[in-house]
Amino acid sequence: MGDKYDILKLENQVCFPLYACSKEVVRKYKPMLDALDLTYTQYITMMVMWEHEKMSVKQLGEKLYLDSGTLTPVLKTLEKKGYVTRKRDSKDERQVNVSVTNEGMALREEALEVPVKMGQCINLSPEEGKQLYQLLYKLLRND
Repeated sequence: MGDKYDILKLENQVCFPLYACSKEVVRKYKPMLDALDLTYTQYITMMVMWEHEKMSVKQLGEKLYLDSGTLTPVLKTLEKKGYVTRKRDSKDERQVNVSVTNEGMALREEALEVPVKMGQCINLSPEEGKQLYQLLYKLLRND
């Protein structure tokens, strides 16, 4: 019979390997993203913008699991770099819409190599990668 405090051991927590892996994956992205002059958060923001081209800050935050307090400074920086524009919605002044610029779309070409290089430095088979992806999104959806 185990000790009642076993539940508090780091090795018994699913959250710790998730946290540690997340940090390590972001660390592996860093040199590639430095070459693009993007942080990881800016990169994932641009990934959504490349796909959707225009959306509200609220929709963008929902896609990225980020609150507006985290997202707003990211968008300000991306706007200064010329990759996105932010404008108040003409029908609802409370809503801010984000659009990707031509410069932002051009950056997509440079970013094409990032997922390929990341795939080469993560030691999972395609099947393991797919299973991990499905499990992580199951956790995010909380089902």
